[in-house]
Order: sequence, then C-alpha cells, then structure tokens
Amino acid sequence: MPLMTVADALAAVLAGVEPLPEEPVALEAAHRRVLARDLPSRRTQPPVAMSAMDGYAVRAADIATIPARLQVIGEIAAGRPLERALQTGEALRIFTGGVVPDSADTVVIQEDTERDGNHVIVKEATAPGKNIRPAGVDFREGDVLIRASSHLTDRHLSLAAGMNYPDLPVHRRPTIAMLATGDELVLPGATPGPGQIILSNGYALRALARGEGAEAIDLGIAADTMDATTAAIRRARESGADILVTTGGASVGDHDFVKRALEAEGVEIAFWRIALRPGKPMMHGRLGPMRVIGLPGNPVSSYICAFLFMVPLIRALSGREDVHHCIEPALLGSDVSANQARQDYLRARLTPSTDGLPVATPIGHQDSSLMGKLAAAEALVIRTPFAPAASKGEPCAIIKLSLS
Repeated sequence: MPLMTVADALAAVLAGVEPLPEEPVALEAAHRRVLARDLPSRRTQPPVAMSAMDGYAVRAADIATIPARLQVIGEIAAGRPLERALQTGEALRIFTGGVVPDSADTVVIQEDTERDGNHVIVKEATAPGKNIRPAGVDFREGDVLIRASSHLTDRHLSLAAGMNYPDLPVHRRPTIAMLATGDELVLPGATPGPGQIILSNGYALRALARGEGAEAIDLGIAADTMDATTAAIRRARESGADILVTTGGASVGDHDFVKRALEAEGVEIAFWRIALRPGKPMMHGRLGPMRVIGLPGNPVSSYICAFLFMVPLIRALSGREDVHHCIEPALLGSDVSANQARQDYLRARLTPSTDGLPVATPIGHQDSSLMGKLAAAEALVIRTPFAPAASKGEPCAIIKLSLS
C-alpha cells in the first residue's frame, strides 16, 4: 500500500472537525481562548465629548484674536463633570478625560496659556474641535469589534472590558489524554535498568498542547502488553478526552500493541503510515467522539508529527481560524541533497539576511532520536518528495517553531 501524503493525512485528521461547544469564562481567564461568537459593544466610547489634554475649555470665537483674556468660571476633572454653560469671554479649567460642556468647542492646552488670578491669557489660537475626543470616536454601542474565532490577545481583553463585558463566550478547551507505551521507559529521576531509557516525549507534547490552549491529561506509561494498552485506551475514553495521543508502539513489530489495541476497542484507523520524515509510522482514527493520534516513539519523530498534526487539530477543535501552520519563505544557509520519496522536515537554525528573508541552516545530523538537535532548532525546512538538490542561498520554505 502506498504511503499517504502529508497533505492527505492532515486532511484526514481535520475531516469533520467542529469547534467544541461554547462556555462563558471570566474576562480575566479569557486570555488566549477563542471567541465563540461576535461581540457587539454594550456602550459608546467615549460616551460624551472629553478633553484629550490638560488646559482650558473655551469657545473658539473668543480666542480668534490673540492674546485673549478670559474669565475662569470653574474646573472640570475626569469623573467630575460641571453643568455650566460658557458665556462670551469665559473659560473652564479642564483636565484630561474631563467632560467638555456643549457650550465649549475647543480646548487650549495649558502650555499655550498664562494664568492671572481668576483669568487666563490664551497666547495661541486653537481651531474648533481641537484637543477634544468626540463621543463615539473609538466605537459606538452595537459595533461588532471582536469577531467569532478570534484568538483573544491581551489587547482584546482591554477592548472587551471597555465594551463592558465582565465575561466572554469562548469555545471549550480541547482535552488531550497522552499515553506513552513501552517496557523500556522510566520516568526522569529514575535509574534506568539494562536497555531502558528515560521518558522524554510526553513533557514536550503536553507543553506543546497546553501552549495551543488544550488541557492535557497524563495517562502514564503502558507496558508492552495487549491488556495494559487496552486498559489505558479505556481510561482515555472514560476521561472524556477529545483527543488520545499515544507515543510508541505504532509500528508493526511483535511488541507494538497500540494499533491492535485501538482496533480491538473499535477505533477506525484512517491511516497508519505516511510519506513523512521523520515520522512514517503514525496513526489516526476515531473512537466515537474521541480522535486518536498514534505518534512514533523516537523523540524527534514524535514531536514533529505532533507539531504538524496534533496542533492543527487542537486549533480546529478550539474554533480558531488560523488552523494551519504558516509556511514562510527563507534562504538556505547550506547545501542540501536531493530528497527521496517522503516529505522531509529538516531541523534548522535561523539567522537574518541583508534582503530581509531569514537564512535557514539545517542542523548537522537529522536523525530522529537526536533531542539536542531538536532543542536547538528554530524552524523546519520543508523538502517536498523528490525535491532536487539545492545550494546555499537558494529559496526554501520553512515553518517556524515556537521559542517559548
């Protein structure tokens, strides 16, 4: 059976995905959540005309001839409006955020004035409307300022607060259950026995999932038996997880039980091998509403597959519009050889260039077990199947990795 292409595999992972249901969350907790519906403003901002500067509210006609001497009849501070109309030859001391009375049509900044007891001498003329923020200059009640599917930033929260929302309707976070498999695995801090290695994949994958807004459940390590693997899959289902991610056991060896256990539990496997390097032995299927991604055991293969497939799935379930990774242009920082039949993702460092495009230099050995090389990488250089050899300085396509 021919290997499935990366594009077809991603389409299969995302097929039929709908955003998770809406839930209300407090404004303080809405950062980096995804808005479930359009948000119209509940108020006009500013609600009335306000001064943009410290100075004097006056009638422009009274300062047409400079210098002008006006009587100061009161003071207006932010939050303390003064219901007093200006007559000819009068001024009101006003501070930033103060409500400009209807009878005034301009504000003279204090630097252009000189105070003389109960009078102010205006030394520079100011045009009508100057230094005044009109009512609704920012937004008006009913204006839709934040759209559904917006990935809420800190600036969005400020805007939503100004629109008078104490809480926001967002999509529920996806829950991901993560299961490691393999008799050879021990937890960090333990002393590995003969042939054993330290479990490392799960820490990166859970951090990757949480960074995309998901909740992660650690199902621990399942031994290389059918019973242990099946029991762990059942725990994932009972937890209500939206996604089950397994690492290891995705191949077809005598001790690889994940595919067999998933099928025994009723998972419909959409694919289990893709034309990808690193990461050919990867699976995807569904068990009722729970989606399943079976990742390879090698740390780099596991991470790259999760980055390419798990992350877009999390984003789609979260209701985001930017589901797919952004593919950007770059220049090669070294020669690369011709590619073979699988799409290759070369771990690379980035440096700036004089023409504005980043320079992507693949990092030495690209073996799928080299965690140090992955940790040093800042981007993936995409090499399509059967791409010819390319020289340093030639264009290439990259996906940037998270640096946080």
